[in-house]
Amino acid sequence: MTKVLMKGNEAVGAAAIAAGCRYFFGYPITPQNEIPEYMSRELGKVGGVFVQAESEVAAINMVYGAAGSGARVMTSSSSPGIALKQEGISYIAGAELPCVIVDMMRGGPGLGSIQPAQGDYFLATRGGGNGDYRMIVLAPADVQELVDLVIEGFDLADIYRTPVMILGDGMIGQMMEPVEFKTEANKELPEKDWATVGTGGKRKPNVINSLYLQAEDLENHNIKLQAKFAKIRENEKRVEKYNIENADIVLTAYGTTSRIAKTAISKLEKEGYKVGLIRPISLYPFPNEAYEEINEDAKGVLTIEMSSGQMIDDVRLSLNGKLPTYFYGRTGGMVPSPEEIVNKVKEILGGDK
Repeated sequence: MTKVLMKGNEAVGAAAIAAGCRYFFGYPITPQNEIPEYMSRELGKVGGVFVQAESEVAAINMVYGAAGSGARVMTSSSSPGIALKQEGISYIAGAELPCVIVDMMRGGPGLGSIQPAQGDYFLATRGGGNGDYRMIVLAPADVQELVDLVIEGFDLADIYRTPVMILGDGMIGQMMEPVEFKTEANKELPEKDWATVGTGGKRKPNVINSLYLQAEDLENHNIKLQAKFAKIRENEKRVEKYNIENADIVLTAYGTTSRIAKTAISKLEKEGYKVGLIRPISLYPFPNEAYEEINEDAKGVLTIEMSSGQMIDDVRLSLNGKLPTYFYGRTGGMVPSPEEIVNKVKEILGGDK
């Protein structure tokens, strides 16, 4: 299979089209502008439709409409734009509609900066909109994985009738790496007999809705949603593990930060330190069982993020007091270096090898 050198953002668009996405609604914001640019150029060639909406709020509601018809649909943005989409994402989750949402994170809060960051973890994994909803959140670490998870994200969205968020950052969106587009058949997908595609007079019309005026009806709907989220937690955890059974300390990082952590681990191992890594690929559902495999004699777990510390809450919950937790982070678009991580590990271990 031939590999193609692609920028991360453009690879998102190519992967979406390969997955059968035929509708894209978005609004420009740095550092993800190459995604709508690519879709505006390429979607029409496969019979698809690109719309630059008048705002992020309009874009996510257009996604709601297209998803309600059973179409494969995607939107993308960066942190402040995703914040504006939160009401619509809650509506989509409440109406049980499949779609893919790409967030290439930038520094915050507020308008922040256009540099890469990871400060949207809470927004993505806790449900930034109203109500008791969750969505699948996948965090790629390189452009090939970005392609693979975008394609898989459309399948997962259809299987569970849920929005799926691909959580990247400005770094993975802008870097160029060789990728290939795998052609395996899609998972066995359910029929979209719920979609609003017309009836031909043969059945009652389908209704797409997240409004329940009777409290009992809304509670029953929420119970149904929670059962679906429990099934997602049971079946869709994804994680990469390295040397966690023999490590003196285990690093935890996701996305492009995990690549920096791997470089630090390589440096530390050359000096005789035993360092492991847990890389969550699914941020929701979080792969908490992986932390049960850590060596009981380890000195602790060091979480590394391009934020003030958001994933560390899930790490602490997963450890349940079993081991000490430590944190190292950079914010505002600053990226941690391997040397900074090496120094933090040595500080924690106190020179022990």
